[in-house]
Amino acid sequence: MKRHFEEIEQGLKEQVLGMGAVVEEMIHLATKGLLERKEEPLREVHEREKRVNRLHIDIDEGCFKLLALHQPAAQDLRFVMAVVKINSDLERIGDQAVNVAQSTAVLLKQPPLARKLLDIPRMSELASSMLKDSLDAFARKDAELARSVVRRDTEEDKLKSEAFHELMHIMQSDSSTIQRALGLILIARNLERIAAHATNVAEDVIFMTLGKDIRHHAEDEER
Repeated sequence: MKRHFEEIEQGLKEQVLGMGAVVEEMIHLATKGLLERKEEPLREVHEREKRVNRLHIDIDEGCFKLLALHQPAAQDLRFVMAVVKINSDLERIGDQAVNVAQSTAVLLKQPPLARKLLDIPRMSELASSMLKDSLDAFARKDAELARSVVRRDTEEDKLKSEAFHELMHIMQSDSSTIQRALGLILIARNLERIAAHATNVAEDVIFMTLGKDIRHHAEDEER
């Protein structure tokens, strides 16, 4: 019975990591379309969304089946709970990548801003690295790596605020830039949300590994 549970657990782990790899590709492709002003990567984002949606359903079904048949306790139950939540965050990251692709498709129909993309490439790079590390932490049950992801979320928030303020200044200086600047503001918001979901994944890894809930600074309040 225990061996059967471990086989199902390993299968779920592999599915989550596979889904994470697809989502990472979606972020890369959406950003590539933006930076290189190309439509083909944007179409590939939409194609990969179908795979993510299928995996989202399959992973949830696997978790519910495992709970119904094995009634896991303690650490095994934390693993299942973490997978359900990580699965949801990965699906939402995929949605955010699609949003970036959709906003970029609109921007490609217009001339680029003279100020180009501000901190948005850095935001994409940071969000992608946070997602990668949170998934590596999940694969290795590495709570310290997960904590490093949580700490980086503040930097992403700072970059989003800086991009927002600079884009607002650009719009106020030249009304012809409003639609393009708003598109970039939406993209910056999407990238910030990707980083926030990656942070959620890292928090779930910490809970899964240590049994500690650090959301909303709960860990600090216990001290």
